[in-house]
Amino acid sequence: NTIENKFPENSKHSGLVKNITPYGVFVELEPGIGGMIHISDLSWLKRYNHPSEFVKAGENIDVIILNIDKENRKLQLGHKQLEEDPWNTLEDTFAIGSAHEGTVTRRDDKGATVQLPYGLEGFAPARHLNKEDGKQVTTDETAQFIVIEFDRNEKRIVVSHSRIWEAAQEEVREAEKKEARAQADATKKAVKNLQSKVEKSTLGDLGALAEIRAKLEGNEGK
Repeated sequence: NTIENKFPENSKHSGLVKNITPYGVFVELEPGIGGMIHISDLSWLKRYNHPSEFVKAGENIDVIILNIDKENRKLQLGHKQLEEDPWNTLEDTFAIGSAHEGTVTRRDDKGATVQLPYGLEGFAPARHLNKEDGKQVTTDETAQFIVIEFDRNEKRIVVSHSRIWEAAQEEVREAEKKEARAQADATKKAVKNLQSKVEKSTLGDLGALAEIRAKLEGNEGK
């Protein structure tokens, strides 16, 4: 049997992890025949710094044939392709502005990797890790995060913790402004009503005076 007959594209197999390098995992499907899973083809949702975070040498792993190099009898293998790309269905769940609980798993000067629901990983820039008390969300800490960017094509989601409390503060400010406007409107209305009553009272007094004056003038003429 030729390699393409025994291991056609899109066929699924189980193999033995023989070697791990920084850029991929070498898997043997049978003696003399194997291939590599590139680090980017291990998972749809997680970005690994090294393939050893996902699998160890000597372990078995399920693979799918992505491409065949007939001359060198080498196979391009995938693992994440065994499942549908979940990014196609996550956009509604992680819509921009939606809030989710997340745990910081890694941190550096640029920001933090945040473990989100459904196995998804997000990135929080350093300035978006600020808490209301002036401190920052630290490694292994769980907090609420708001989605500020979702890129299905780049498989990237950017989140912010600071937007959570900033939004809450903004809501309080807006509520205070609304209440102040309502009080101002009520005061204006009360003043207007008072002015109207005063004007009516004054007009009534003037009318009474005119009537008295007319009577007096009438009496003098007699």
